[in-house]
Amino acid sequence: MLRRLHPVQPDSFEFTPTNLEWARAQMTKYPEGRQQSAIIPVLWRAQEQEGWLSRPAIEYCADLLGMPHIRALEVATFYFMFQLQPVGSVANIQICGTTSCMICGAEDLIEICKRRIAPSPHTLSADGKFSWEEVECLGACANAPMAQIGKDYYEDLTPAKLEALIDAFSEGKVPLPGPQNGRFASEPADGLTSLQDHGGGGGDLNASAALAREFGETVKRIDGSEAPILTKWLKSTREAAAEPAREHAVAADAAEETGRRPQGLDAPKDGAADDLKLIKGVGPKLEKLLNSLGFWHFDQIASWGPDELAWVDANLEGFKGRASRDEWVAQAKILAEGGKTEFSTRAEQDHRYDEE
Repeated sequence: MLRRLHPVQPDSFEFTPTNLEWARAQMTKYPEGRQQSAIIPVLWRAQEQEGWLSRPAIEYCADLLGMPHIRALEVATFYFMFQLQPVGSVANIQICGTTSCMICGAEDLIEICKRRIAPSPHTLSADGKFSWEEVECLGACANAPMAQIGKDYYEDLTPAKLEALIDAFSEGKVPLPGPQNGRFASEPADGLTSLQDHGGGGGDLNASAALAREFGETVKRIDGSEAPILTKWLKSTREAAAEPAREHAVAADAAEETGRRPQGLDAPKDGAADDLKLIKGVGPKLEKLLNSLGFWHFDQIASWGPDELAWVDANLEGFKGRASRDEWVAQAKILAEGGKTEFSTRAEQDHRYDEE
């Protein structure tokens, strides 16, 4: 299918400050010179912010990653998950039209969309609130027919149930996702057979629906200020109160014995920490983690010997081996002496660009 950019385009696009920070953090996941590998998540974040991908958004993402515009356009036009035209301000309804859903009534759901939203897909409703499209299999065949609305699946639909969902969304409500016929998940429609209870931690709901109910809003645009949904939910269910920066930190009494733990500080010297993000491989999340372990300054990292480096590599949970791989010690020595690395120079230029 030929996919073209929409004929009407906005004048410009830019990430919100928090989304820009998030995008740059994705870039640190890849080796130096390979930042273009982050193009899919960065484009996706742009779509989550605006609802669709305009040409200015695609070119902005390309510039951010230092890649030709045509390369980003190739990605955006290849993957059908990227919307190349405006979508409804409330929701874009994706009706699964593949075999199981088709047999179970997806065509009737599509007729509802044609009547209630617009006669053709990828077209805004008269009030601009909705758009719709038919998509390939979404993997919920046992609950056919179904649709994805926002981030959630609405399953076991009928034409009447879909109309009720559209009415609810139009009124500003966020209906509970999951099976719409009373099923807990994907058990037989006639009831449980070999297994006699549902299990799981969602109580009266399956885990996916319980998480959606806890979050309470799954169709809004993402500006980057939202708390991590899954982390928030897991913390509430486990009654955890640890600080986000310490989620991946290993407690001192449980730390791996590899190497020797470097000497840390309770707080930055003179109340001013160095910007550890100037070290290649250190993003905002890793900087917080390093601070939580007592590492605030370039000269601290520059002083690590083989034993200290081995301890750090072993105990940065979720980032093991990062310090050696990206040569943090060598970079920190240059920065501690007032010098600049290729990475720090570019990072400072990006920061100045943001301020302007």
